[in-house]
This record gives sequence, C-alpha cells and structure tokens, in this order.
Amino acid sequence: MNEFDAIKEAQNGSLSAFNQLVMAYQGTAYNAAYRVIGNGEAAADACQDAFIKAYKAIKQYKGGSFKSWLLRIVTNTCYDHIRYKSRRPATSLEDLTENPDDHSDKLVSQTERPEESILRGELSDLIQVGINQLPEDQRIVLVLSDVQGFPYQEIADIIEQPLGTVKSRLSRGRRRLRDFLLSQKELLPSQYRLNDE
Repeated sequence: MNEFDAIKEAQNGSLSAFNQLVMAYQGTAYNAAYRVIGNGEAAADACQDAFIKAYKAIKQYKGGSFKSWLLRIVTNTCYDHIRYKSRRPATSLEDLTENPDDHSDKLVSQTERPEESILRGELSDLIQVGINQLPEDQRIVLVLSDVQGFPYQEIADIIEQPLGTVKSRLSRGRRRLRDFLLSQKELLPSQYRLNDE
C-alpha cells in the first residue's frame, strides 16, 4: 500500500494503515527526537506520544508532505517534553549509572578500525552535549537541518515559522555549537582541533 492510500485508510479509522505510516517514519521521528531531547528513553516516549497525537489528528491532515506534518507533531511533542523536564528536573538512578558507551543506536562500519570508532563515538557524544545546551528553538532547527537534512522551507513548514526565522535560528545555533566545541577543544579528536600556533 502506498503512502497516499495508507493516509486515506488511516483517516477512515484503519489502525493497520496508520501502523504502516508509523513503520515508515519511526526511525526519522526517533532520530529527530533523540537529537532534540538528548536522551533515548525520553525520545522514545516523545515519539510514542507524537504518534498517538498524530493518530488522533489524522483526519485534520489536508495534504502536502505527510513527513513534514508528522515531524511538526514530533517537534512540538519534544518541546513539551523539554518544558516539562525543565519544570521538574530530576536525575534517575539509571541516568547516573548508565554506561555512556552503550549506545545500541550507533552504527559501526565493519571496515572501521576500533580507534576510529572510539574517536567517532567521542566526537558524536561531544556534539550531542553541545546540541543539548542550545536553546530549544535553535536546537530543533539545527537538528532538522544538519542531522535530518531537511531543506529550509520544509523546516519552516514543520515549525510553522517564516523562512527568515529558520535561517537566523540555524545560524545562531551553528555559531553557539561551534563556540561550544572550540571551548572544549581538548576533548576533540586531534584532527578536528584548530591549530593555534
């Protein structure tokens, strides 16, 4: 069944058709949520909440890019999770004891040497720390553009903001992330450090 037919059937109440849409977009939704929230469990919760909201609102979908419509719901749900967490900050015992090297979502090339894998993992972790420190409006735009690869206009549609706002938030977010990484240059792998000499 193609996407158009699945959407039509889901709008008519077919849960199995909606599940096909979930299967098609769950990876994209989770990746975006993980990069925005920075925590695997919270990202999974946000995706689950977003898919429930999407199912309840599927009749309101009027056409255009379904992916953009769905990611608008995902990003808004991420905003809600971030705001909730900022109002009720807590650290679970699991967060304190979690092994930062245990990321089952990282793909490792079979041709990659172990030291390259470790450096890539360290750089990925450092970038994620920097992304987590961005204000949420810049974080969402940076993730959608630089991680997910969406064009600016589609990001504007997803976050329901003008194109100029997307570009300025992205510029500010990239600048803040760059400044963060430069302030942590001793943690960067040597090939990513700027020579001061």
